[in-house]
Amino acid sequence: MNRRTERLARRHVVVGTVAVATALAAAAIAPAGASTRPGHPGHDDASAARLLARATLSADFQAPGPPSGALATPANGRRGPFPGQVIPGFSAAIDNRDGTFWAQPDNGFGAKGNSADFQLRLYLVKPRWETARGGTGRIEVLRHITLSDPRHRIGFPIVNESTSDRLLTGDDLDIESVQRDKDGSFWIGDEFGPFIVHVDARGRVLSAPVSSPLGKSPQHPLLGSEQPRTQQSGGFEAMAQSADQRYLYPITENGLVGDTDKRRRVITEFDTRSGQYTDRSWSYRADSDGGLAADAQITTRGTLLVLERDNGDGPTAVTKRVYRVRLDKHGTTSKSLVVDLLKISDPRGISTGSGWGTGRQFAFAFQSVETLVPLSGGRLMIANDNNYPGNSTRNPGTPDDTEMIVVEPGR
Repeated sequence: MNRRTERLARRHVVVGTVAVATALAAAAIAPAGASTRPGHPGHDDASAARLLARATLSADFQAPGPPSGALATPANGRRGPFPGQVIPGFSAAIDNRDGTFWAQPDNGFGAKGNSADFQLRLYLVKPRWETARGGTGRIEVLRHITLSDPRHRIGFPIVNESTSDRLLTGDDLDIESVQRDKDGSFWIGDEFGPFIVHVDARGRVLSAPVSSPLGKSPQHPLLGSEQPRTQQSGGFEAMAQSADQRYLYPITENGLVGDTDKRRRVITEFDTRSGQYTDRSWSYRADSDGGLAADAQITTRGTLLVLERDNGDGPTAVTKRVYRVRLDKHGTTSKSLVVDLLKISDPRGISTGSGWGTGRQFAFAFQSVETLVPLSGGRLMIANDNNYPGNSTRNPGTPDDTEMIVVEPGR
């Protein structure tokens, strides 16, 4: 990593260019344009959220690195191994406030058993937004950080146990959420433990991963004879951070094993100073028994934005929503709708011609909508995990690209 890259990684507030804000402001005042794409679901709604900008990364893009996906499930005409490291969408991102984001894919190909050749990374990306005023609409991948454990902080065997750099893979952790500390280090939420993992600005693990107080998942490497309390792949998909960056708020993606309330998702509080959980927790209720907490961000003290999704894809999707969630003093929550991602207005035709769900009525109906980042002026950046090569929402038979969009919530 060169000096410029390290400075980027370490800064938690970047005072610099305002490229994103400028592009979005231009989008807001541009004249209306394209017509509705024939056959697209939905109808015009003046109160709906509005699409301001969009950028994509080809599903088949591969970053430098060893071959990956040797055991990935073939789909949509793609079969591994692939010659480089694929980027299977984004499960979390951090706004650098200079037009770039640190974007984090998950464990790779969906399971421990098929992701040992996938390296866990954070990618520095720059969306070249397409707005009503133009733009290429492409995501540029600038560089990456690969997670590693050279100091042997992880207390269980990893795939690269005997190597000197001990690079981490998708068989070791399933990284799904990320926040940045004041010193430029990263706090990462995992689903296999579920764990909270602290890494420095170069991706090196700083301390032993901290297990959830709610109980282990079936994939926990040290489960032994203990009965799992967290569902498989039901760990910390979402993890918010307090405004002062001291506390983390991981949320179970799914319900706890044996919970009679199938809609309950549990929010806990983690103190980064002590490295321990506090005794505070809250119950968040999903829209349905199968509703998943996919990402979360703090907006003000006691208030979260929560991205909730179902497992529907394209025409079968029902819930892809952002809620404002109030944490009360009694461990309960209340929520109100901010954006329905299946009902986004695109009056200027930014997305027209890109497949199902594009045009004047735009739907972000991917199965795994997993990234939520608040921007200035109440705008939101949303991105998808495309489960490469499995999902094909936009054009059936073709793997979905990674999409980043900027939306303005409706009235």
